[in-house]
Formats: sequence, C-alpha cells, structure tokens
Amino acid sequence: MKITIAKNETEFDCISAWRIIREILSNPKAVIGLSTGKTTKNIHLNIGRIYKQDPFDTSGITLFGVDEVTNVPREYAGACYTMLKTEIIDALGIPEHHFIMPPTYSDDFDKEAMLFQQALETRGGIDLQMLGLGTNGHLGFNQPGTPFESETWHSLMDKELESRIRKETGTAQDIPLGGLTLGIKNIMHARKIILVAKGESKAEIVKKMLHGPVTTDVPASVLQLHPDCEFILDTDAAKLL
Repeated sequence: MKITIAKNETEFDCISAWRIIREILSNPKAVIGLSTGKTTKNIHLNIGRIYKQDPFDTSGITLFGVDEVTNVPREYAGACYTMLKTEIIDALGIPEHHFIMPPTYSDDFDKEAMLFQQALETRGGIDLQMLGLGTNGHLGFNQPGTPFESETWHSLMDKELESRIRKETGTAQDIPLGGLTLGIKNIMHARKIILVAKGESKAEIVKKMLHGPVTTDVPASVLQLHPDCEFILDTDAAKLL
C-alpha cells in the first residue's frame, strides 16, 4: 500500500494525471478505468491539456467508466458517459469502440452488466483502475453493505444523489434511478489501482479506509488488501492520518 500526499490541489491534479499518462506510455494497449466527479474532473482536463501540448500515442488504449447512472438520458450532463467524453475522451481522440460504457437505458440491466464485464475481460482485464472515494466509503455505486465478492451489477442509488438527479433531469418518481457498476470483486481484480481523494470532507473516511478494519461497512477498506494500490491524497484529506 502506497500513500502519496500532495501539498495542494494543483499538485494533486498533476500527480494523478501523470499516473494515467505513465500507464498509457508504458502500455500502449492498456485498459484503463476512470471515475467521474468533482475530484477527477481536473485530472482528466490536465491530461487533455498535456496531450494537446505534446501528443502521445493513444490509438491502442481502451478507456471505460467504473459505473454509469441508469434511467437518465445519456446526454444528461451528470451521466458518466457524457462527463468522460467531455473531460477526456474527445480530447485524446479515443474512438467509440475503444470507449466502453454501459447504456443508461435498458430493459435488462442485469444483461447489460454481464456484457459490460465481458467486454473488459475480452480485452484482457483492467490494467489500471482509477477510483474516487465516497464520503461513506463507497466505490463506484457499491454502497456500504455491498459484499466484497460482488461482480458487475445494477445497484440502487443513495437518496441524496437520487433526489438531485431527479431534480436536474425531471425524472418522475415512478421511474427507478440506479447505477450500473463494476462490483468490488471486479475492481480488486485490476492489476493496478489508484484511489484519489481530496478535501477536508474526506478526511474521516480516508482514516477509516486506511487504518480501520476491512469491512463492508466501508467498501473502500478492502483496498488495503490489494497488492498494487496507491492512494493519492491532498493535505486536507490526509489530515487525520
């Protein structure tokens, strides 16, 4: 387990961006999983800026998102597909067949979960999985209580996020909102994992993740058991360590 603490947000974004670029440069056919949200947005934008200034070969890599919101339009700004496409996919010139995402609408999300997992396995599995950290310790849409042996599945959404997405999309109450996500078992099978967390609001859960017991109550605590996992934090997120 490796812990890297950045002195400020700029350094945090730079270090994290270069971890992804380094994987691309060292493995031209890398399969890389990305995470969306406030923590990772500037990381992705940094990669795009670096690529524009000094292009590198991205023709053989495959990028995918660790999860996707379900029952919302793919064009919705909060859909993981749209966030990744806007922040990094288009900037790196990644073609659609090298950008793997489950659909946001389906009559059979269990089947879509299986197809998503199979698409990654067909490409040889995950070389690098980037992860964000929820304030309750969730990974992707794997909320507290999710079994560690879970595989790609269609999960429920926490009430606060559900309420916000319903408001932003005008989704009726009778339409269930959820998330199709890699399971914890799939995440742990990645050859390399990097979790990024910043801000004082993450300090308590970072402490539990790294120094607490390995428990499904804090899904991210399972990362203590991964043989090649790095935690990149800023000083605020690391203040309780």
